[in-house]
Parts: sequence; C-alpha cells; structure tokens
Amino acid sequence: MREVLKDAEERMKKALASLEKDFSRLRTGRASTSLIEGVRVDYYGTPTPLDQLASVATPDSRTITIQPWDRKAFNEIEKGILKSDLGLTPVNDGKIIRISIPPLTEDRRKDLVKVAKKYTEDTKVAVRNIRRDANELLKKKKNDKKSDTPLSEDDLHKGQDDVQKLTDSYVVKTDEAFSKKEKEIMEI
Repeated sequence: MREVLKDAEERMKKALASLEKDFSRLRTGRASTSLIEGVRVDYYGTPTPLDQLASVATPDSRTITIQPWDRKAFNEIEKGILKSDLGLTPVNDGKIIRISIPPLTEDRRKDLVKVAKKYTEDTKVAVRNIRRDANELLKKKKNDKKSDTPLSEDDLHKGQDDVQKLTDSYVVKTDEAFSKKEKEIMEI
C-alpha cells in the first residue's frame, strides 16, 4: 500500500513541476530567461537550443540580452526568435542581441490568466487521473488471490482515504501556484 502512495505522490509532484514549467514560459511583462528557453535555432542545419549557442541574461526587468559565442550565429538566432510564437523582436548591434519586453495590455493580461487557468485545470485533471490509477491498483491488490498478503477491506478503505488526502493536498498546491501566477500576471 505504501508503494502505491509513494508512486502516486511522485507522479503528482511531476505534474506540479510541469505546471511550474508551463507557468515560467508565460510572458508577464517582466524579462526572464525562461521566456526563450524553448527557442530552437537552425545552427549549421541542426535545430539547437538557444542556450547552447549563447549566454542569455536579464540585465534589467524589461530586457533580455543574448551574446552568441559564434559570430556566424547572430542571424540564425534572430530568425529563431522571430519564428517562435513569443511575439518578441530582437535587436542586433553586432556584439549582442537585445530583446525588449513591452508592457502588457490589460486584455493581454486577461488572456494570459486564461491560459494559466487552463494549465491549472489540466494539472488538476492529471492529479485526479493519478488518484484513479492509485485506487485501481489498490483494488487489484485487494482482489489478488495469488498474493501472499492481499489487502483487507479496511486496508483498502484506508489506502483510498490516504490517496484522496494526497490528491486534495496537490489540488490545493496547484491552486496556490495559479493564484501566485495570476497575481504576477496582473501586476503592473
């Protein structure tokens, strides 16, 4: 029974970590290197992550700087940023590429909150699916006649209660993460 709970908790932690990663990619009007984390650049015919071609920094809250290690990569990095669906425009001065993060409009902020809410709901669904899987596994262990120690009816109910408590705690953590991100997005 402990194995089932431990596995369910590990999977729920991964779901929450995935939500945090999705949130980090949402643009909040504040510069963050995680905004361009997913950008791929065609480097000598190979799609390469941007952070493997250049050093990326945020000198202030509205600017991201990219300093390529290879001078020949400047144009490809610019193309990669423009092709990404971030809506950001890079400015190249020959030594460094700068990306200015424009302030968000009220409508855009509301749209971003909706996207964050969708990510949150998807994570809650994932957590509930993990709960269902754990409960099914407990039922299988109860009905397993080949096992040396099948679960008793009381153990099954206790296990299901523990899985529900775990699920409830991760749903609360998911809601807390959303509230924090919503506040960050709506902050001017």
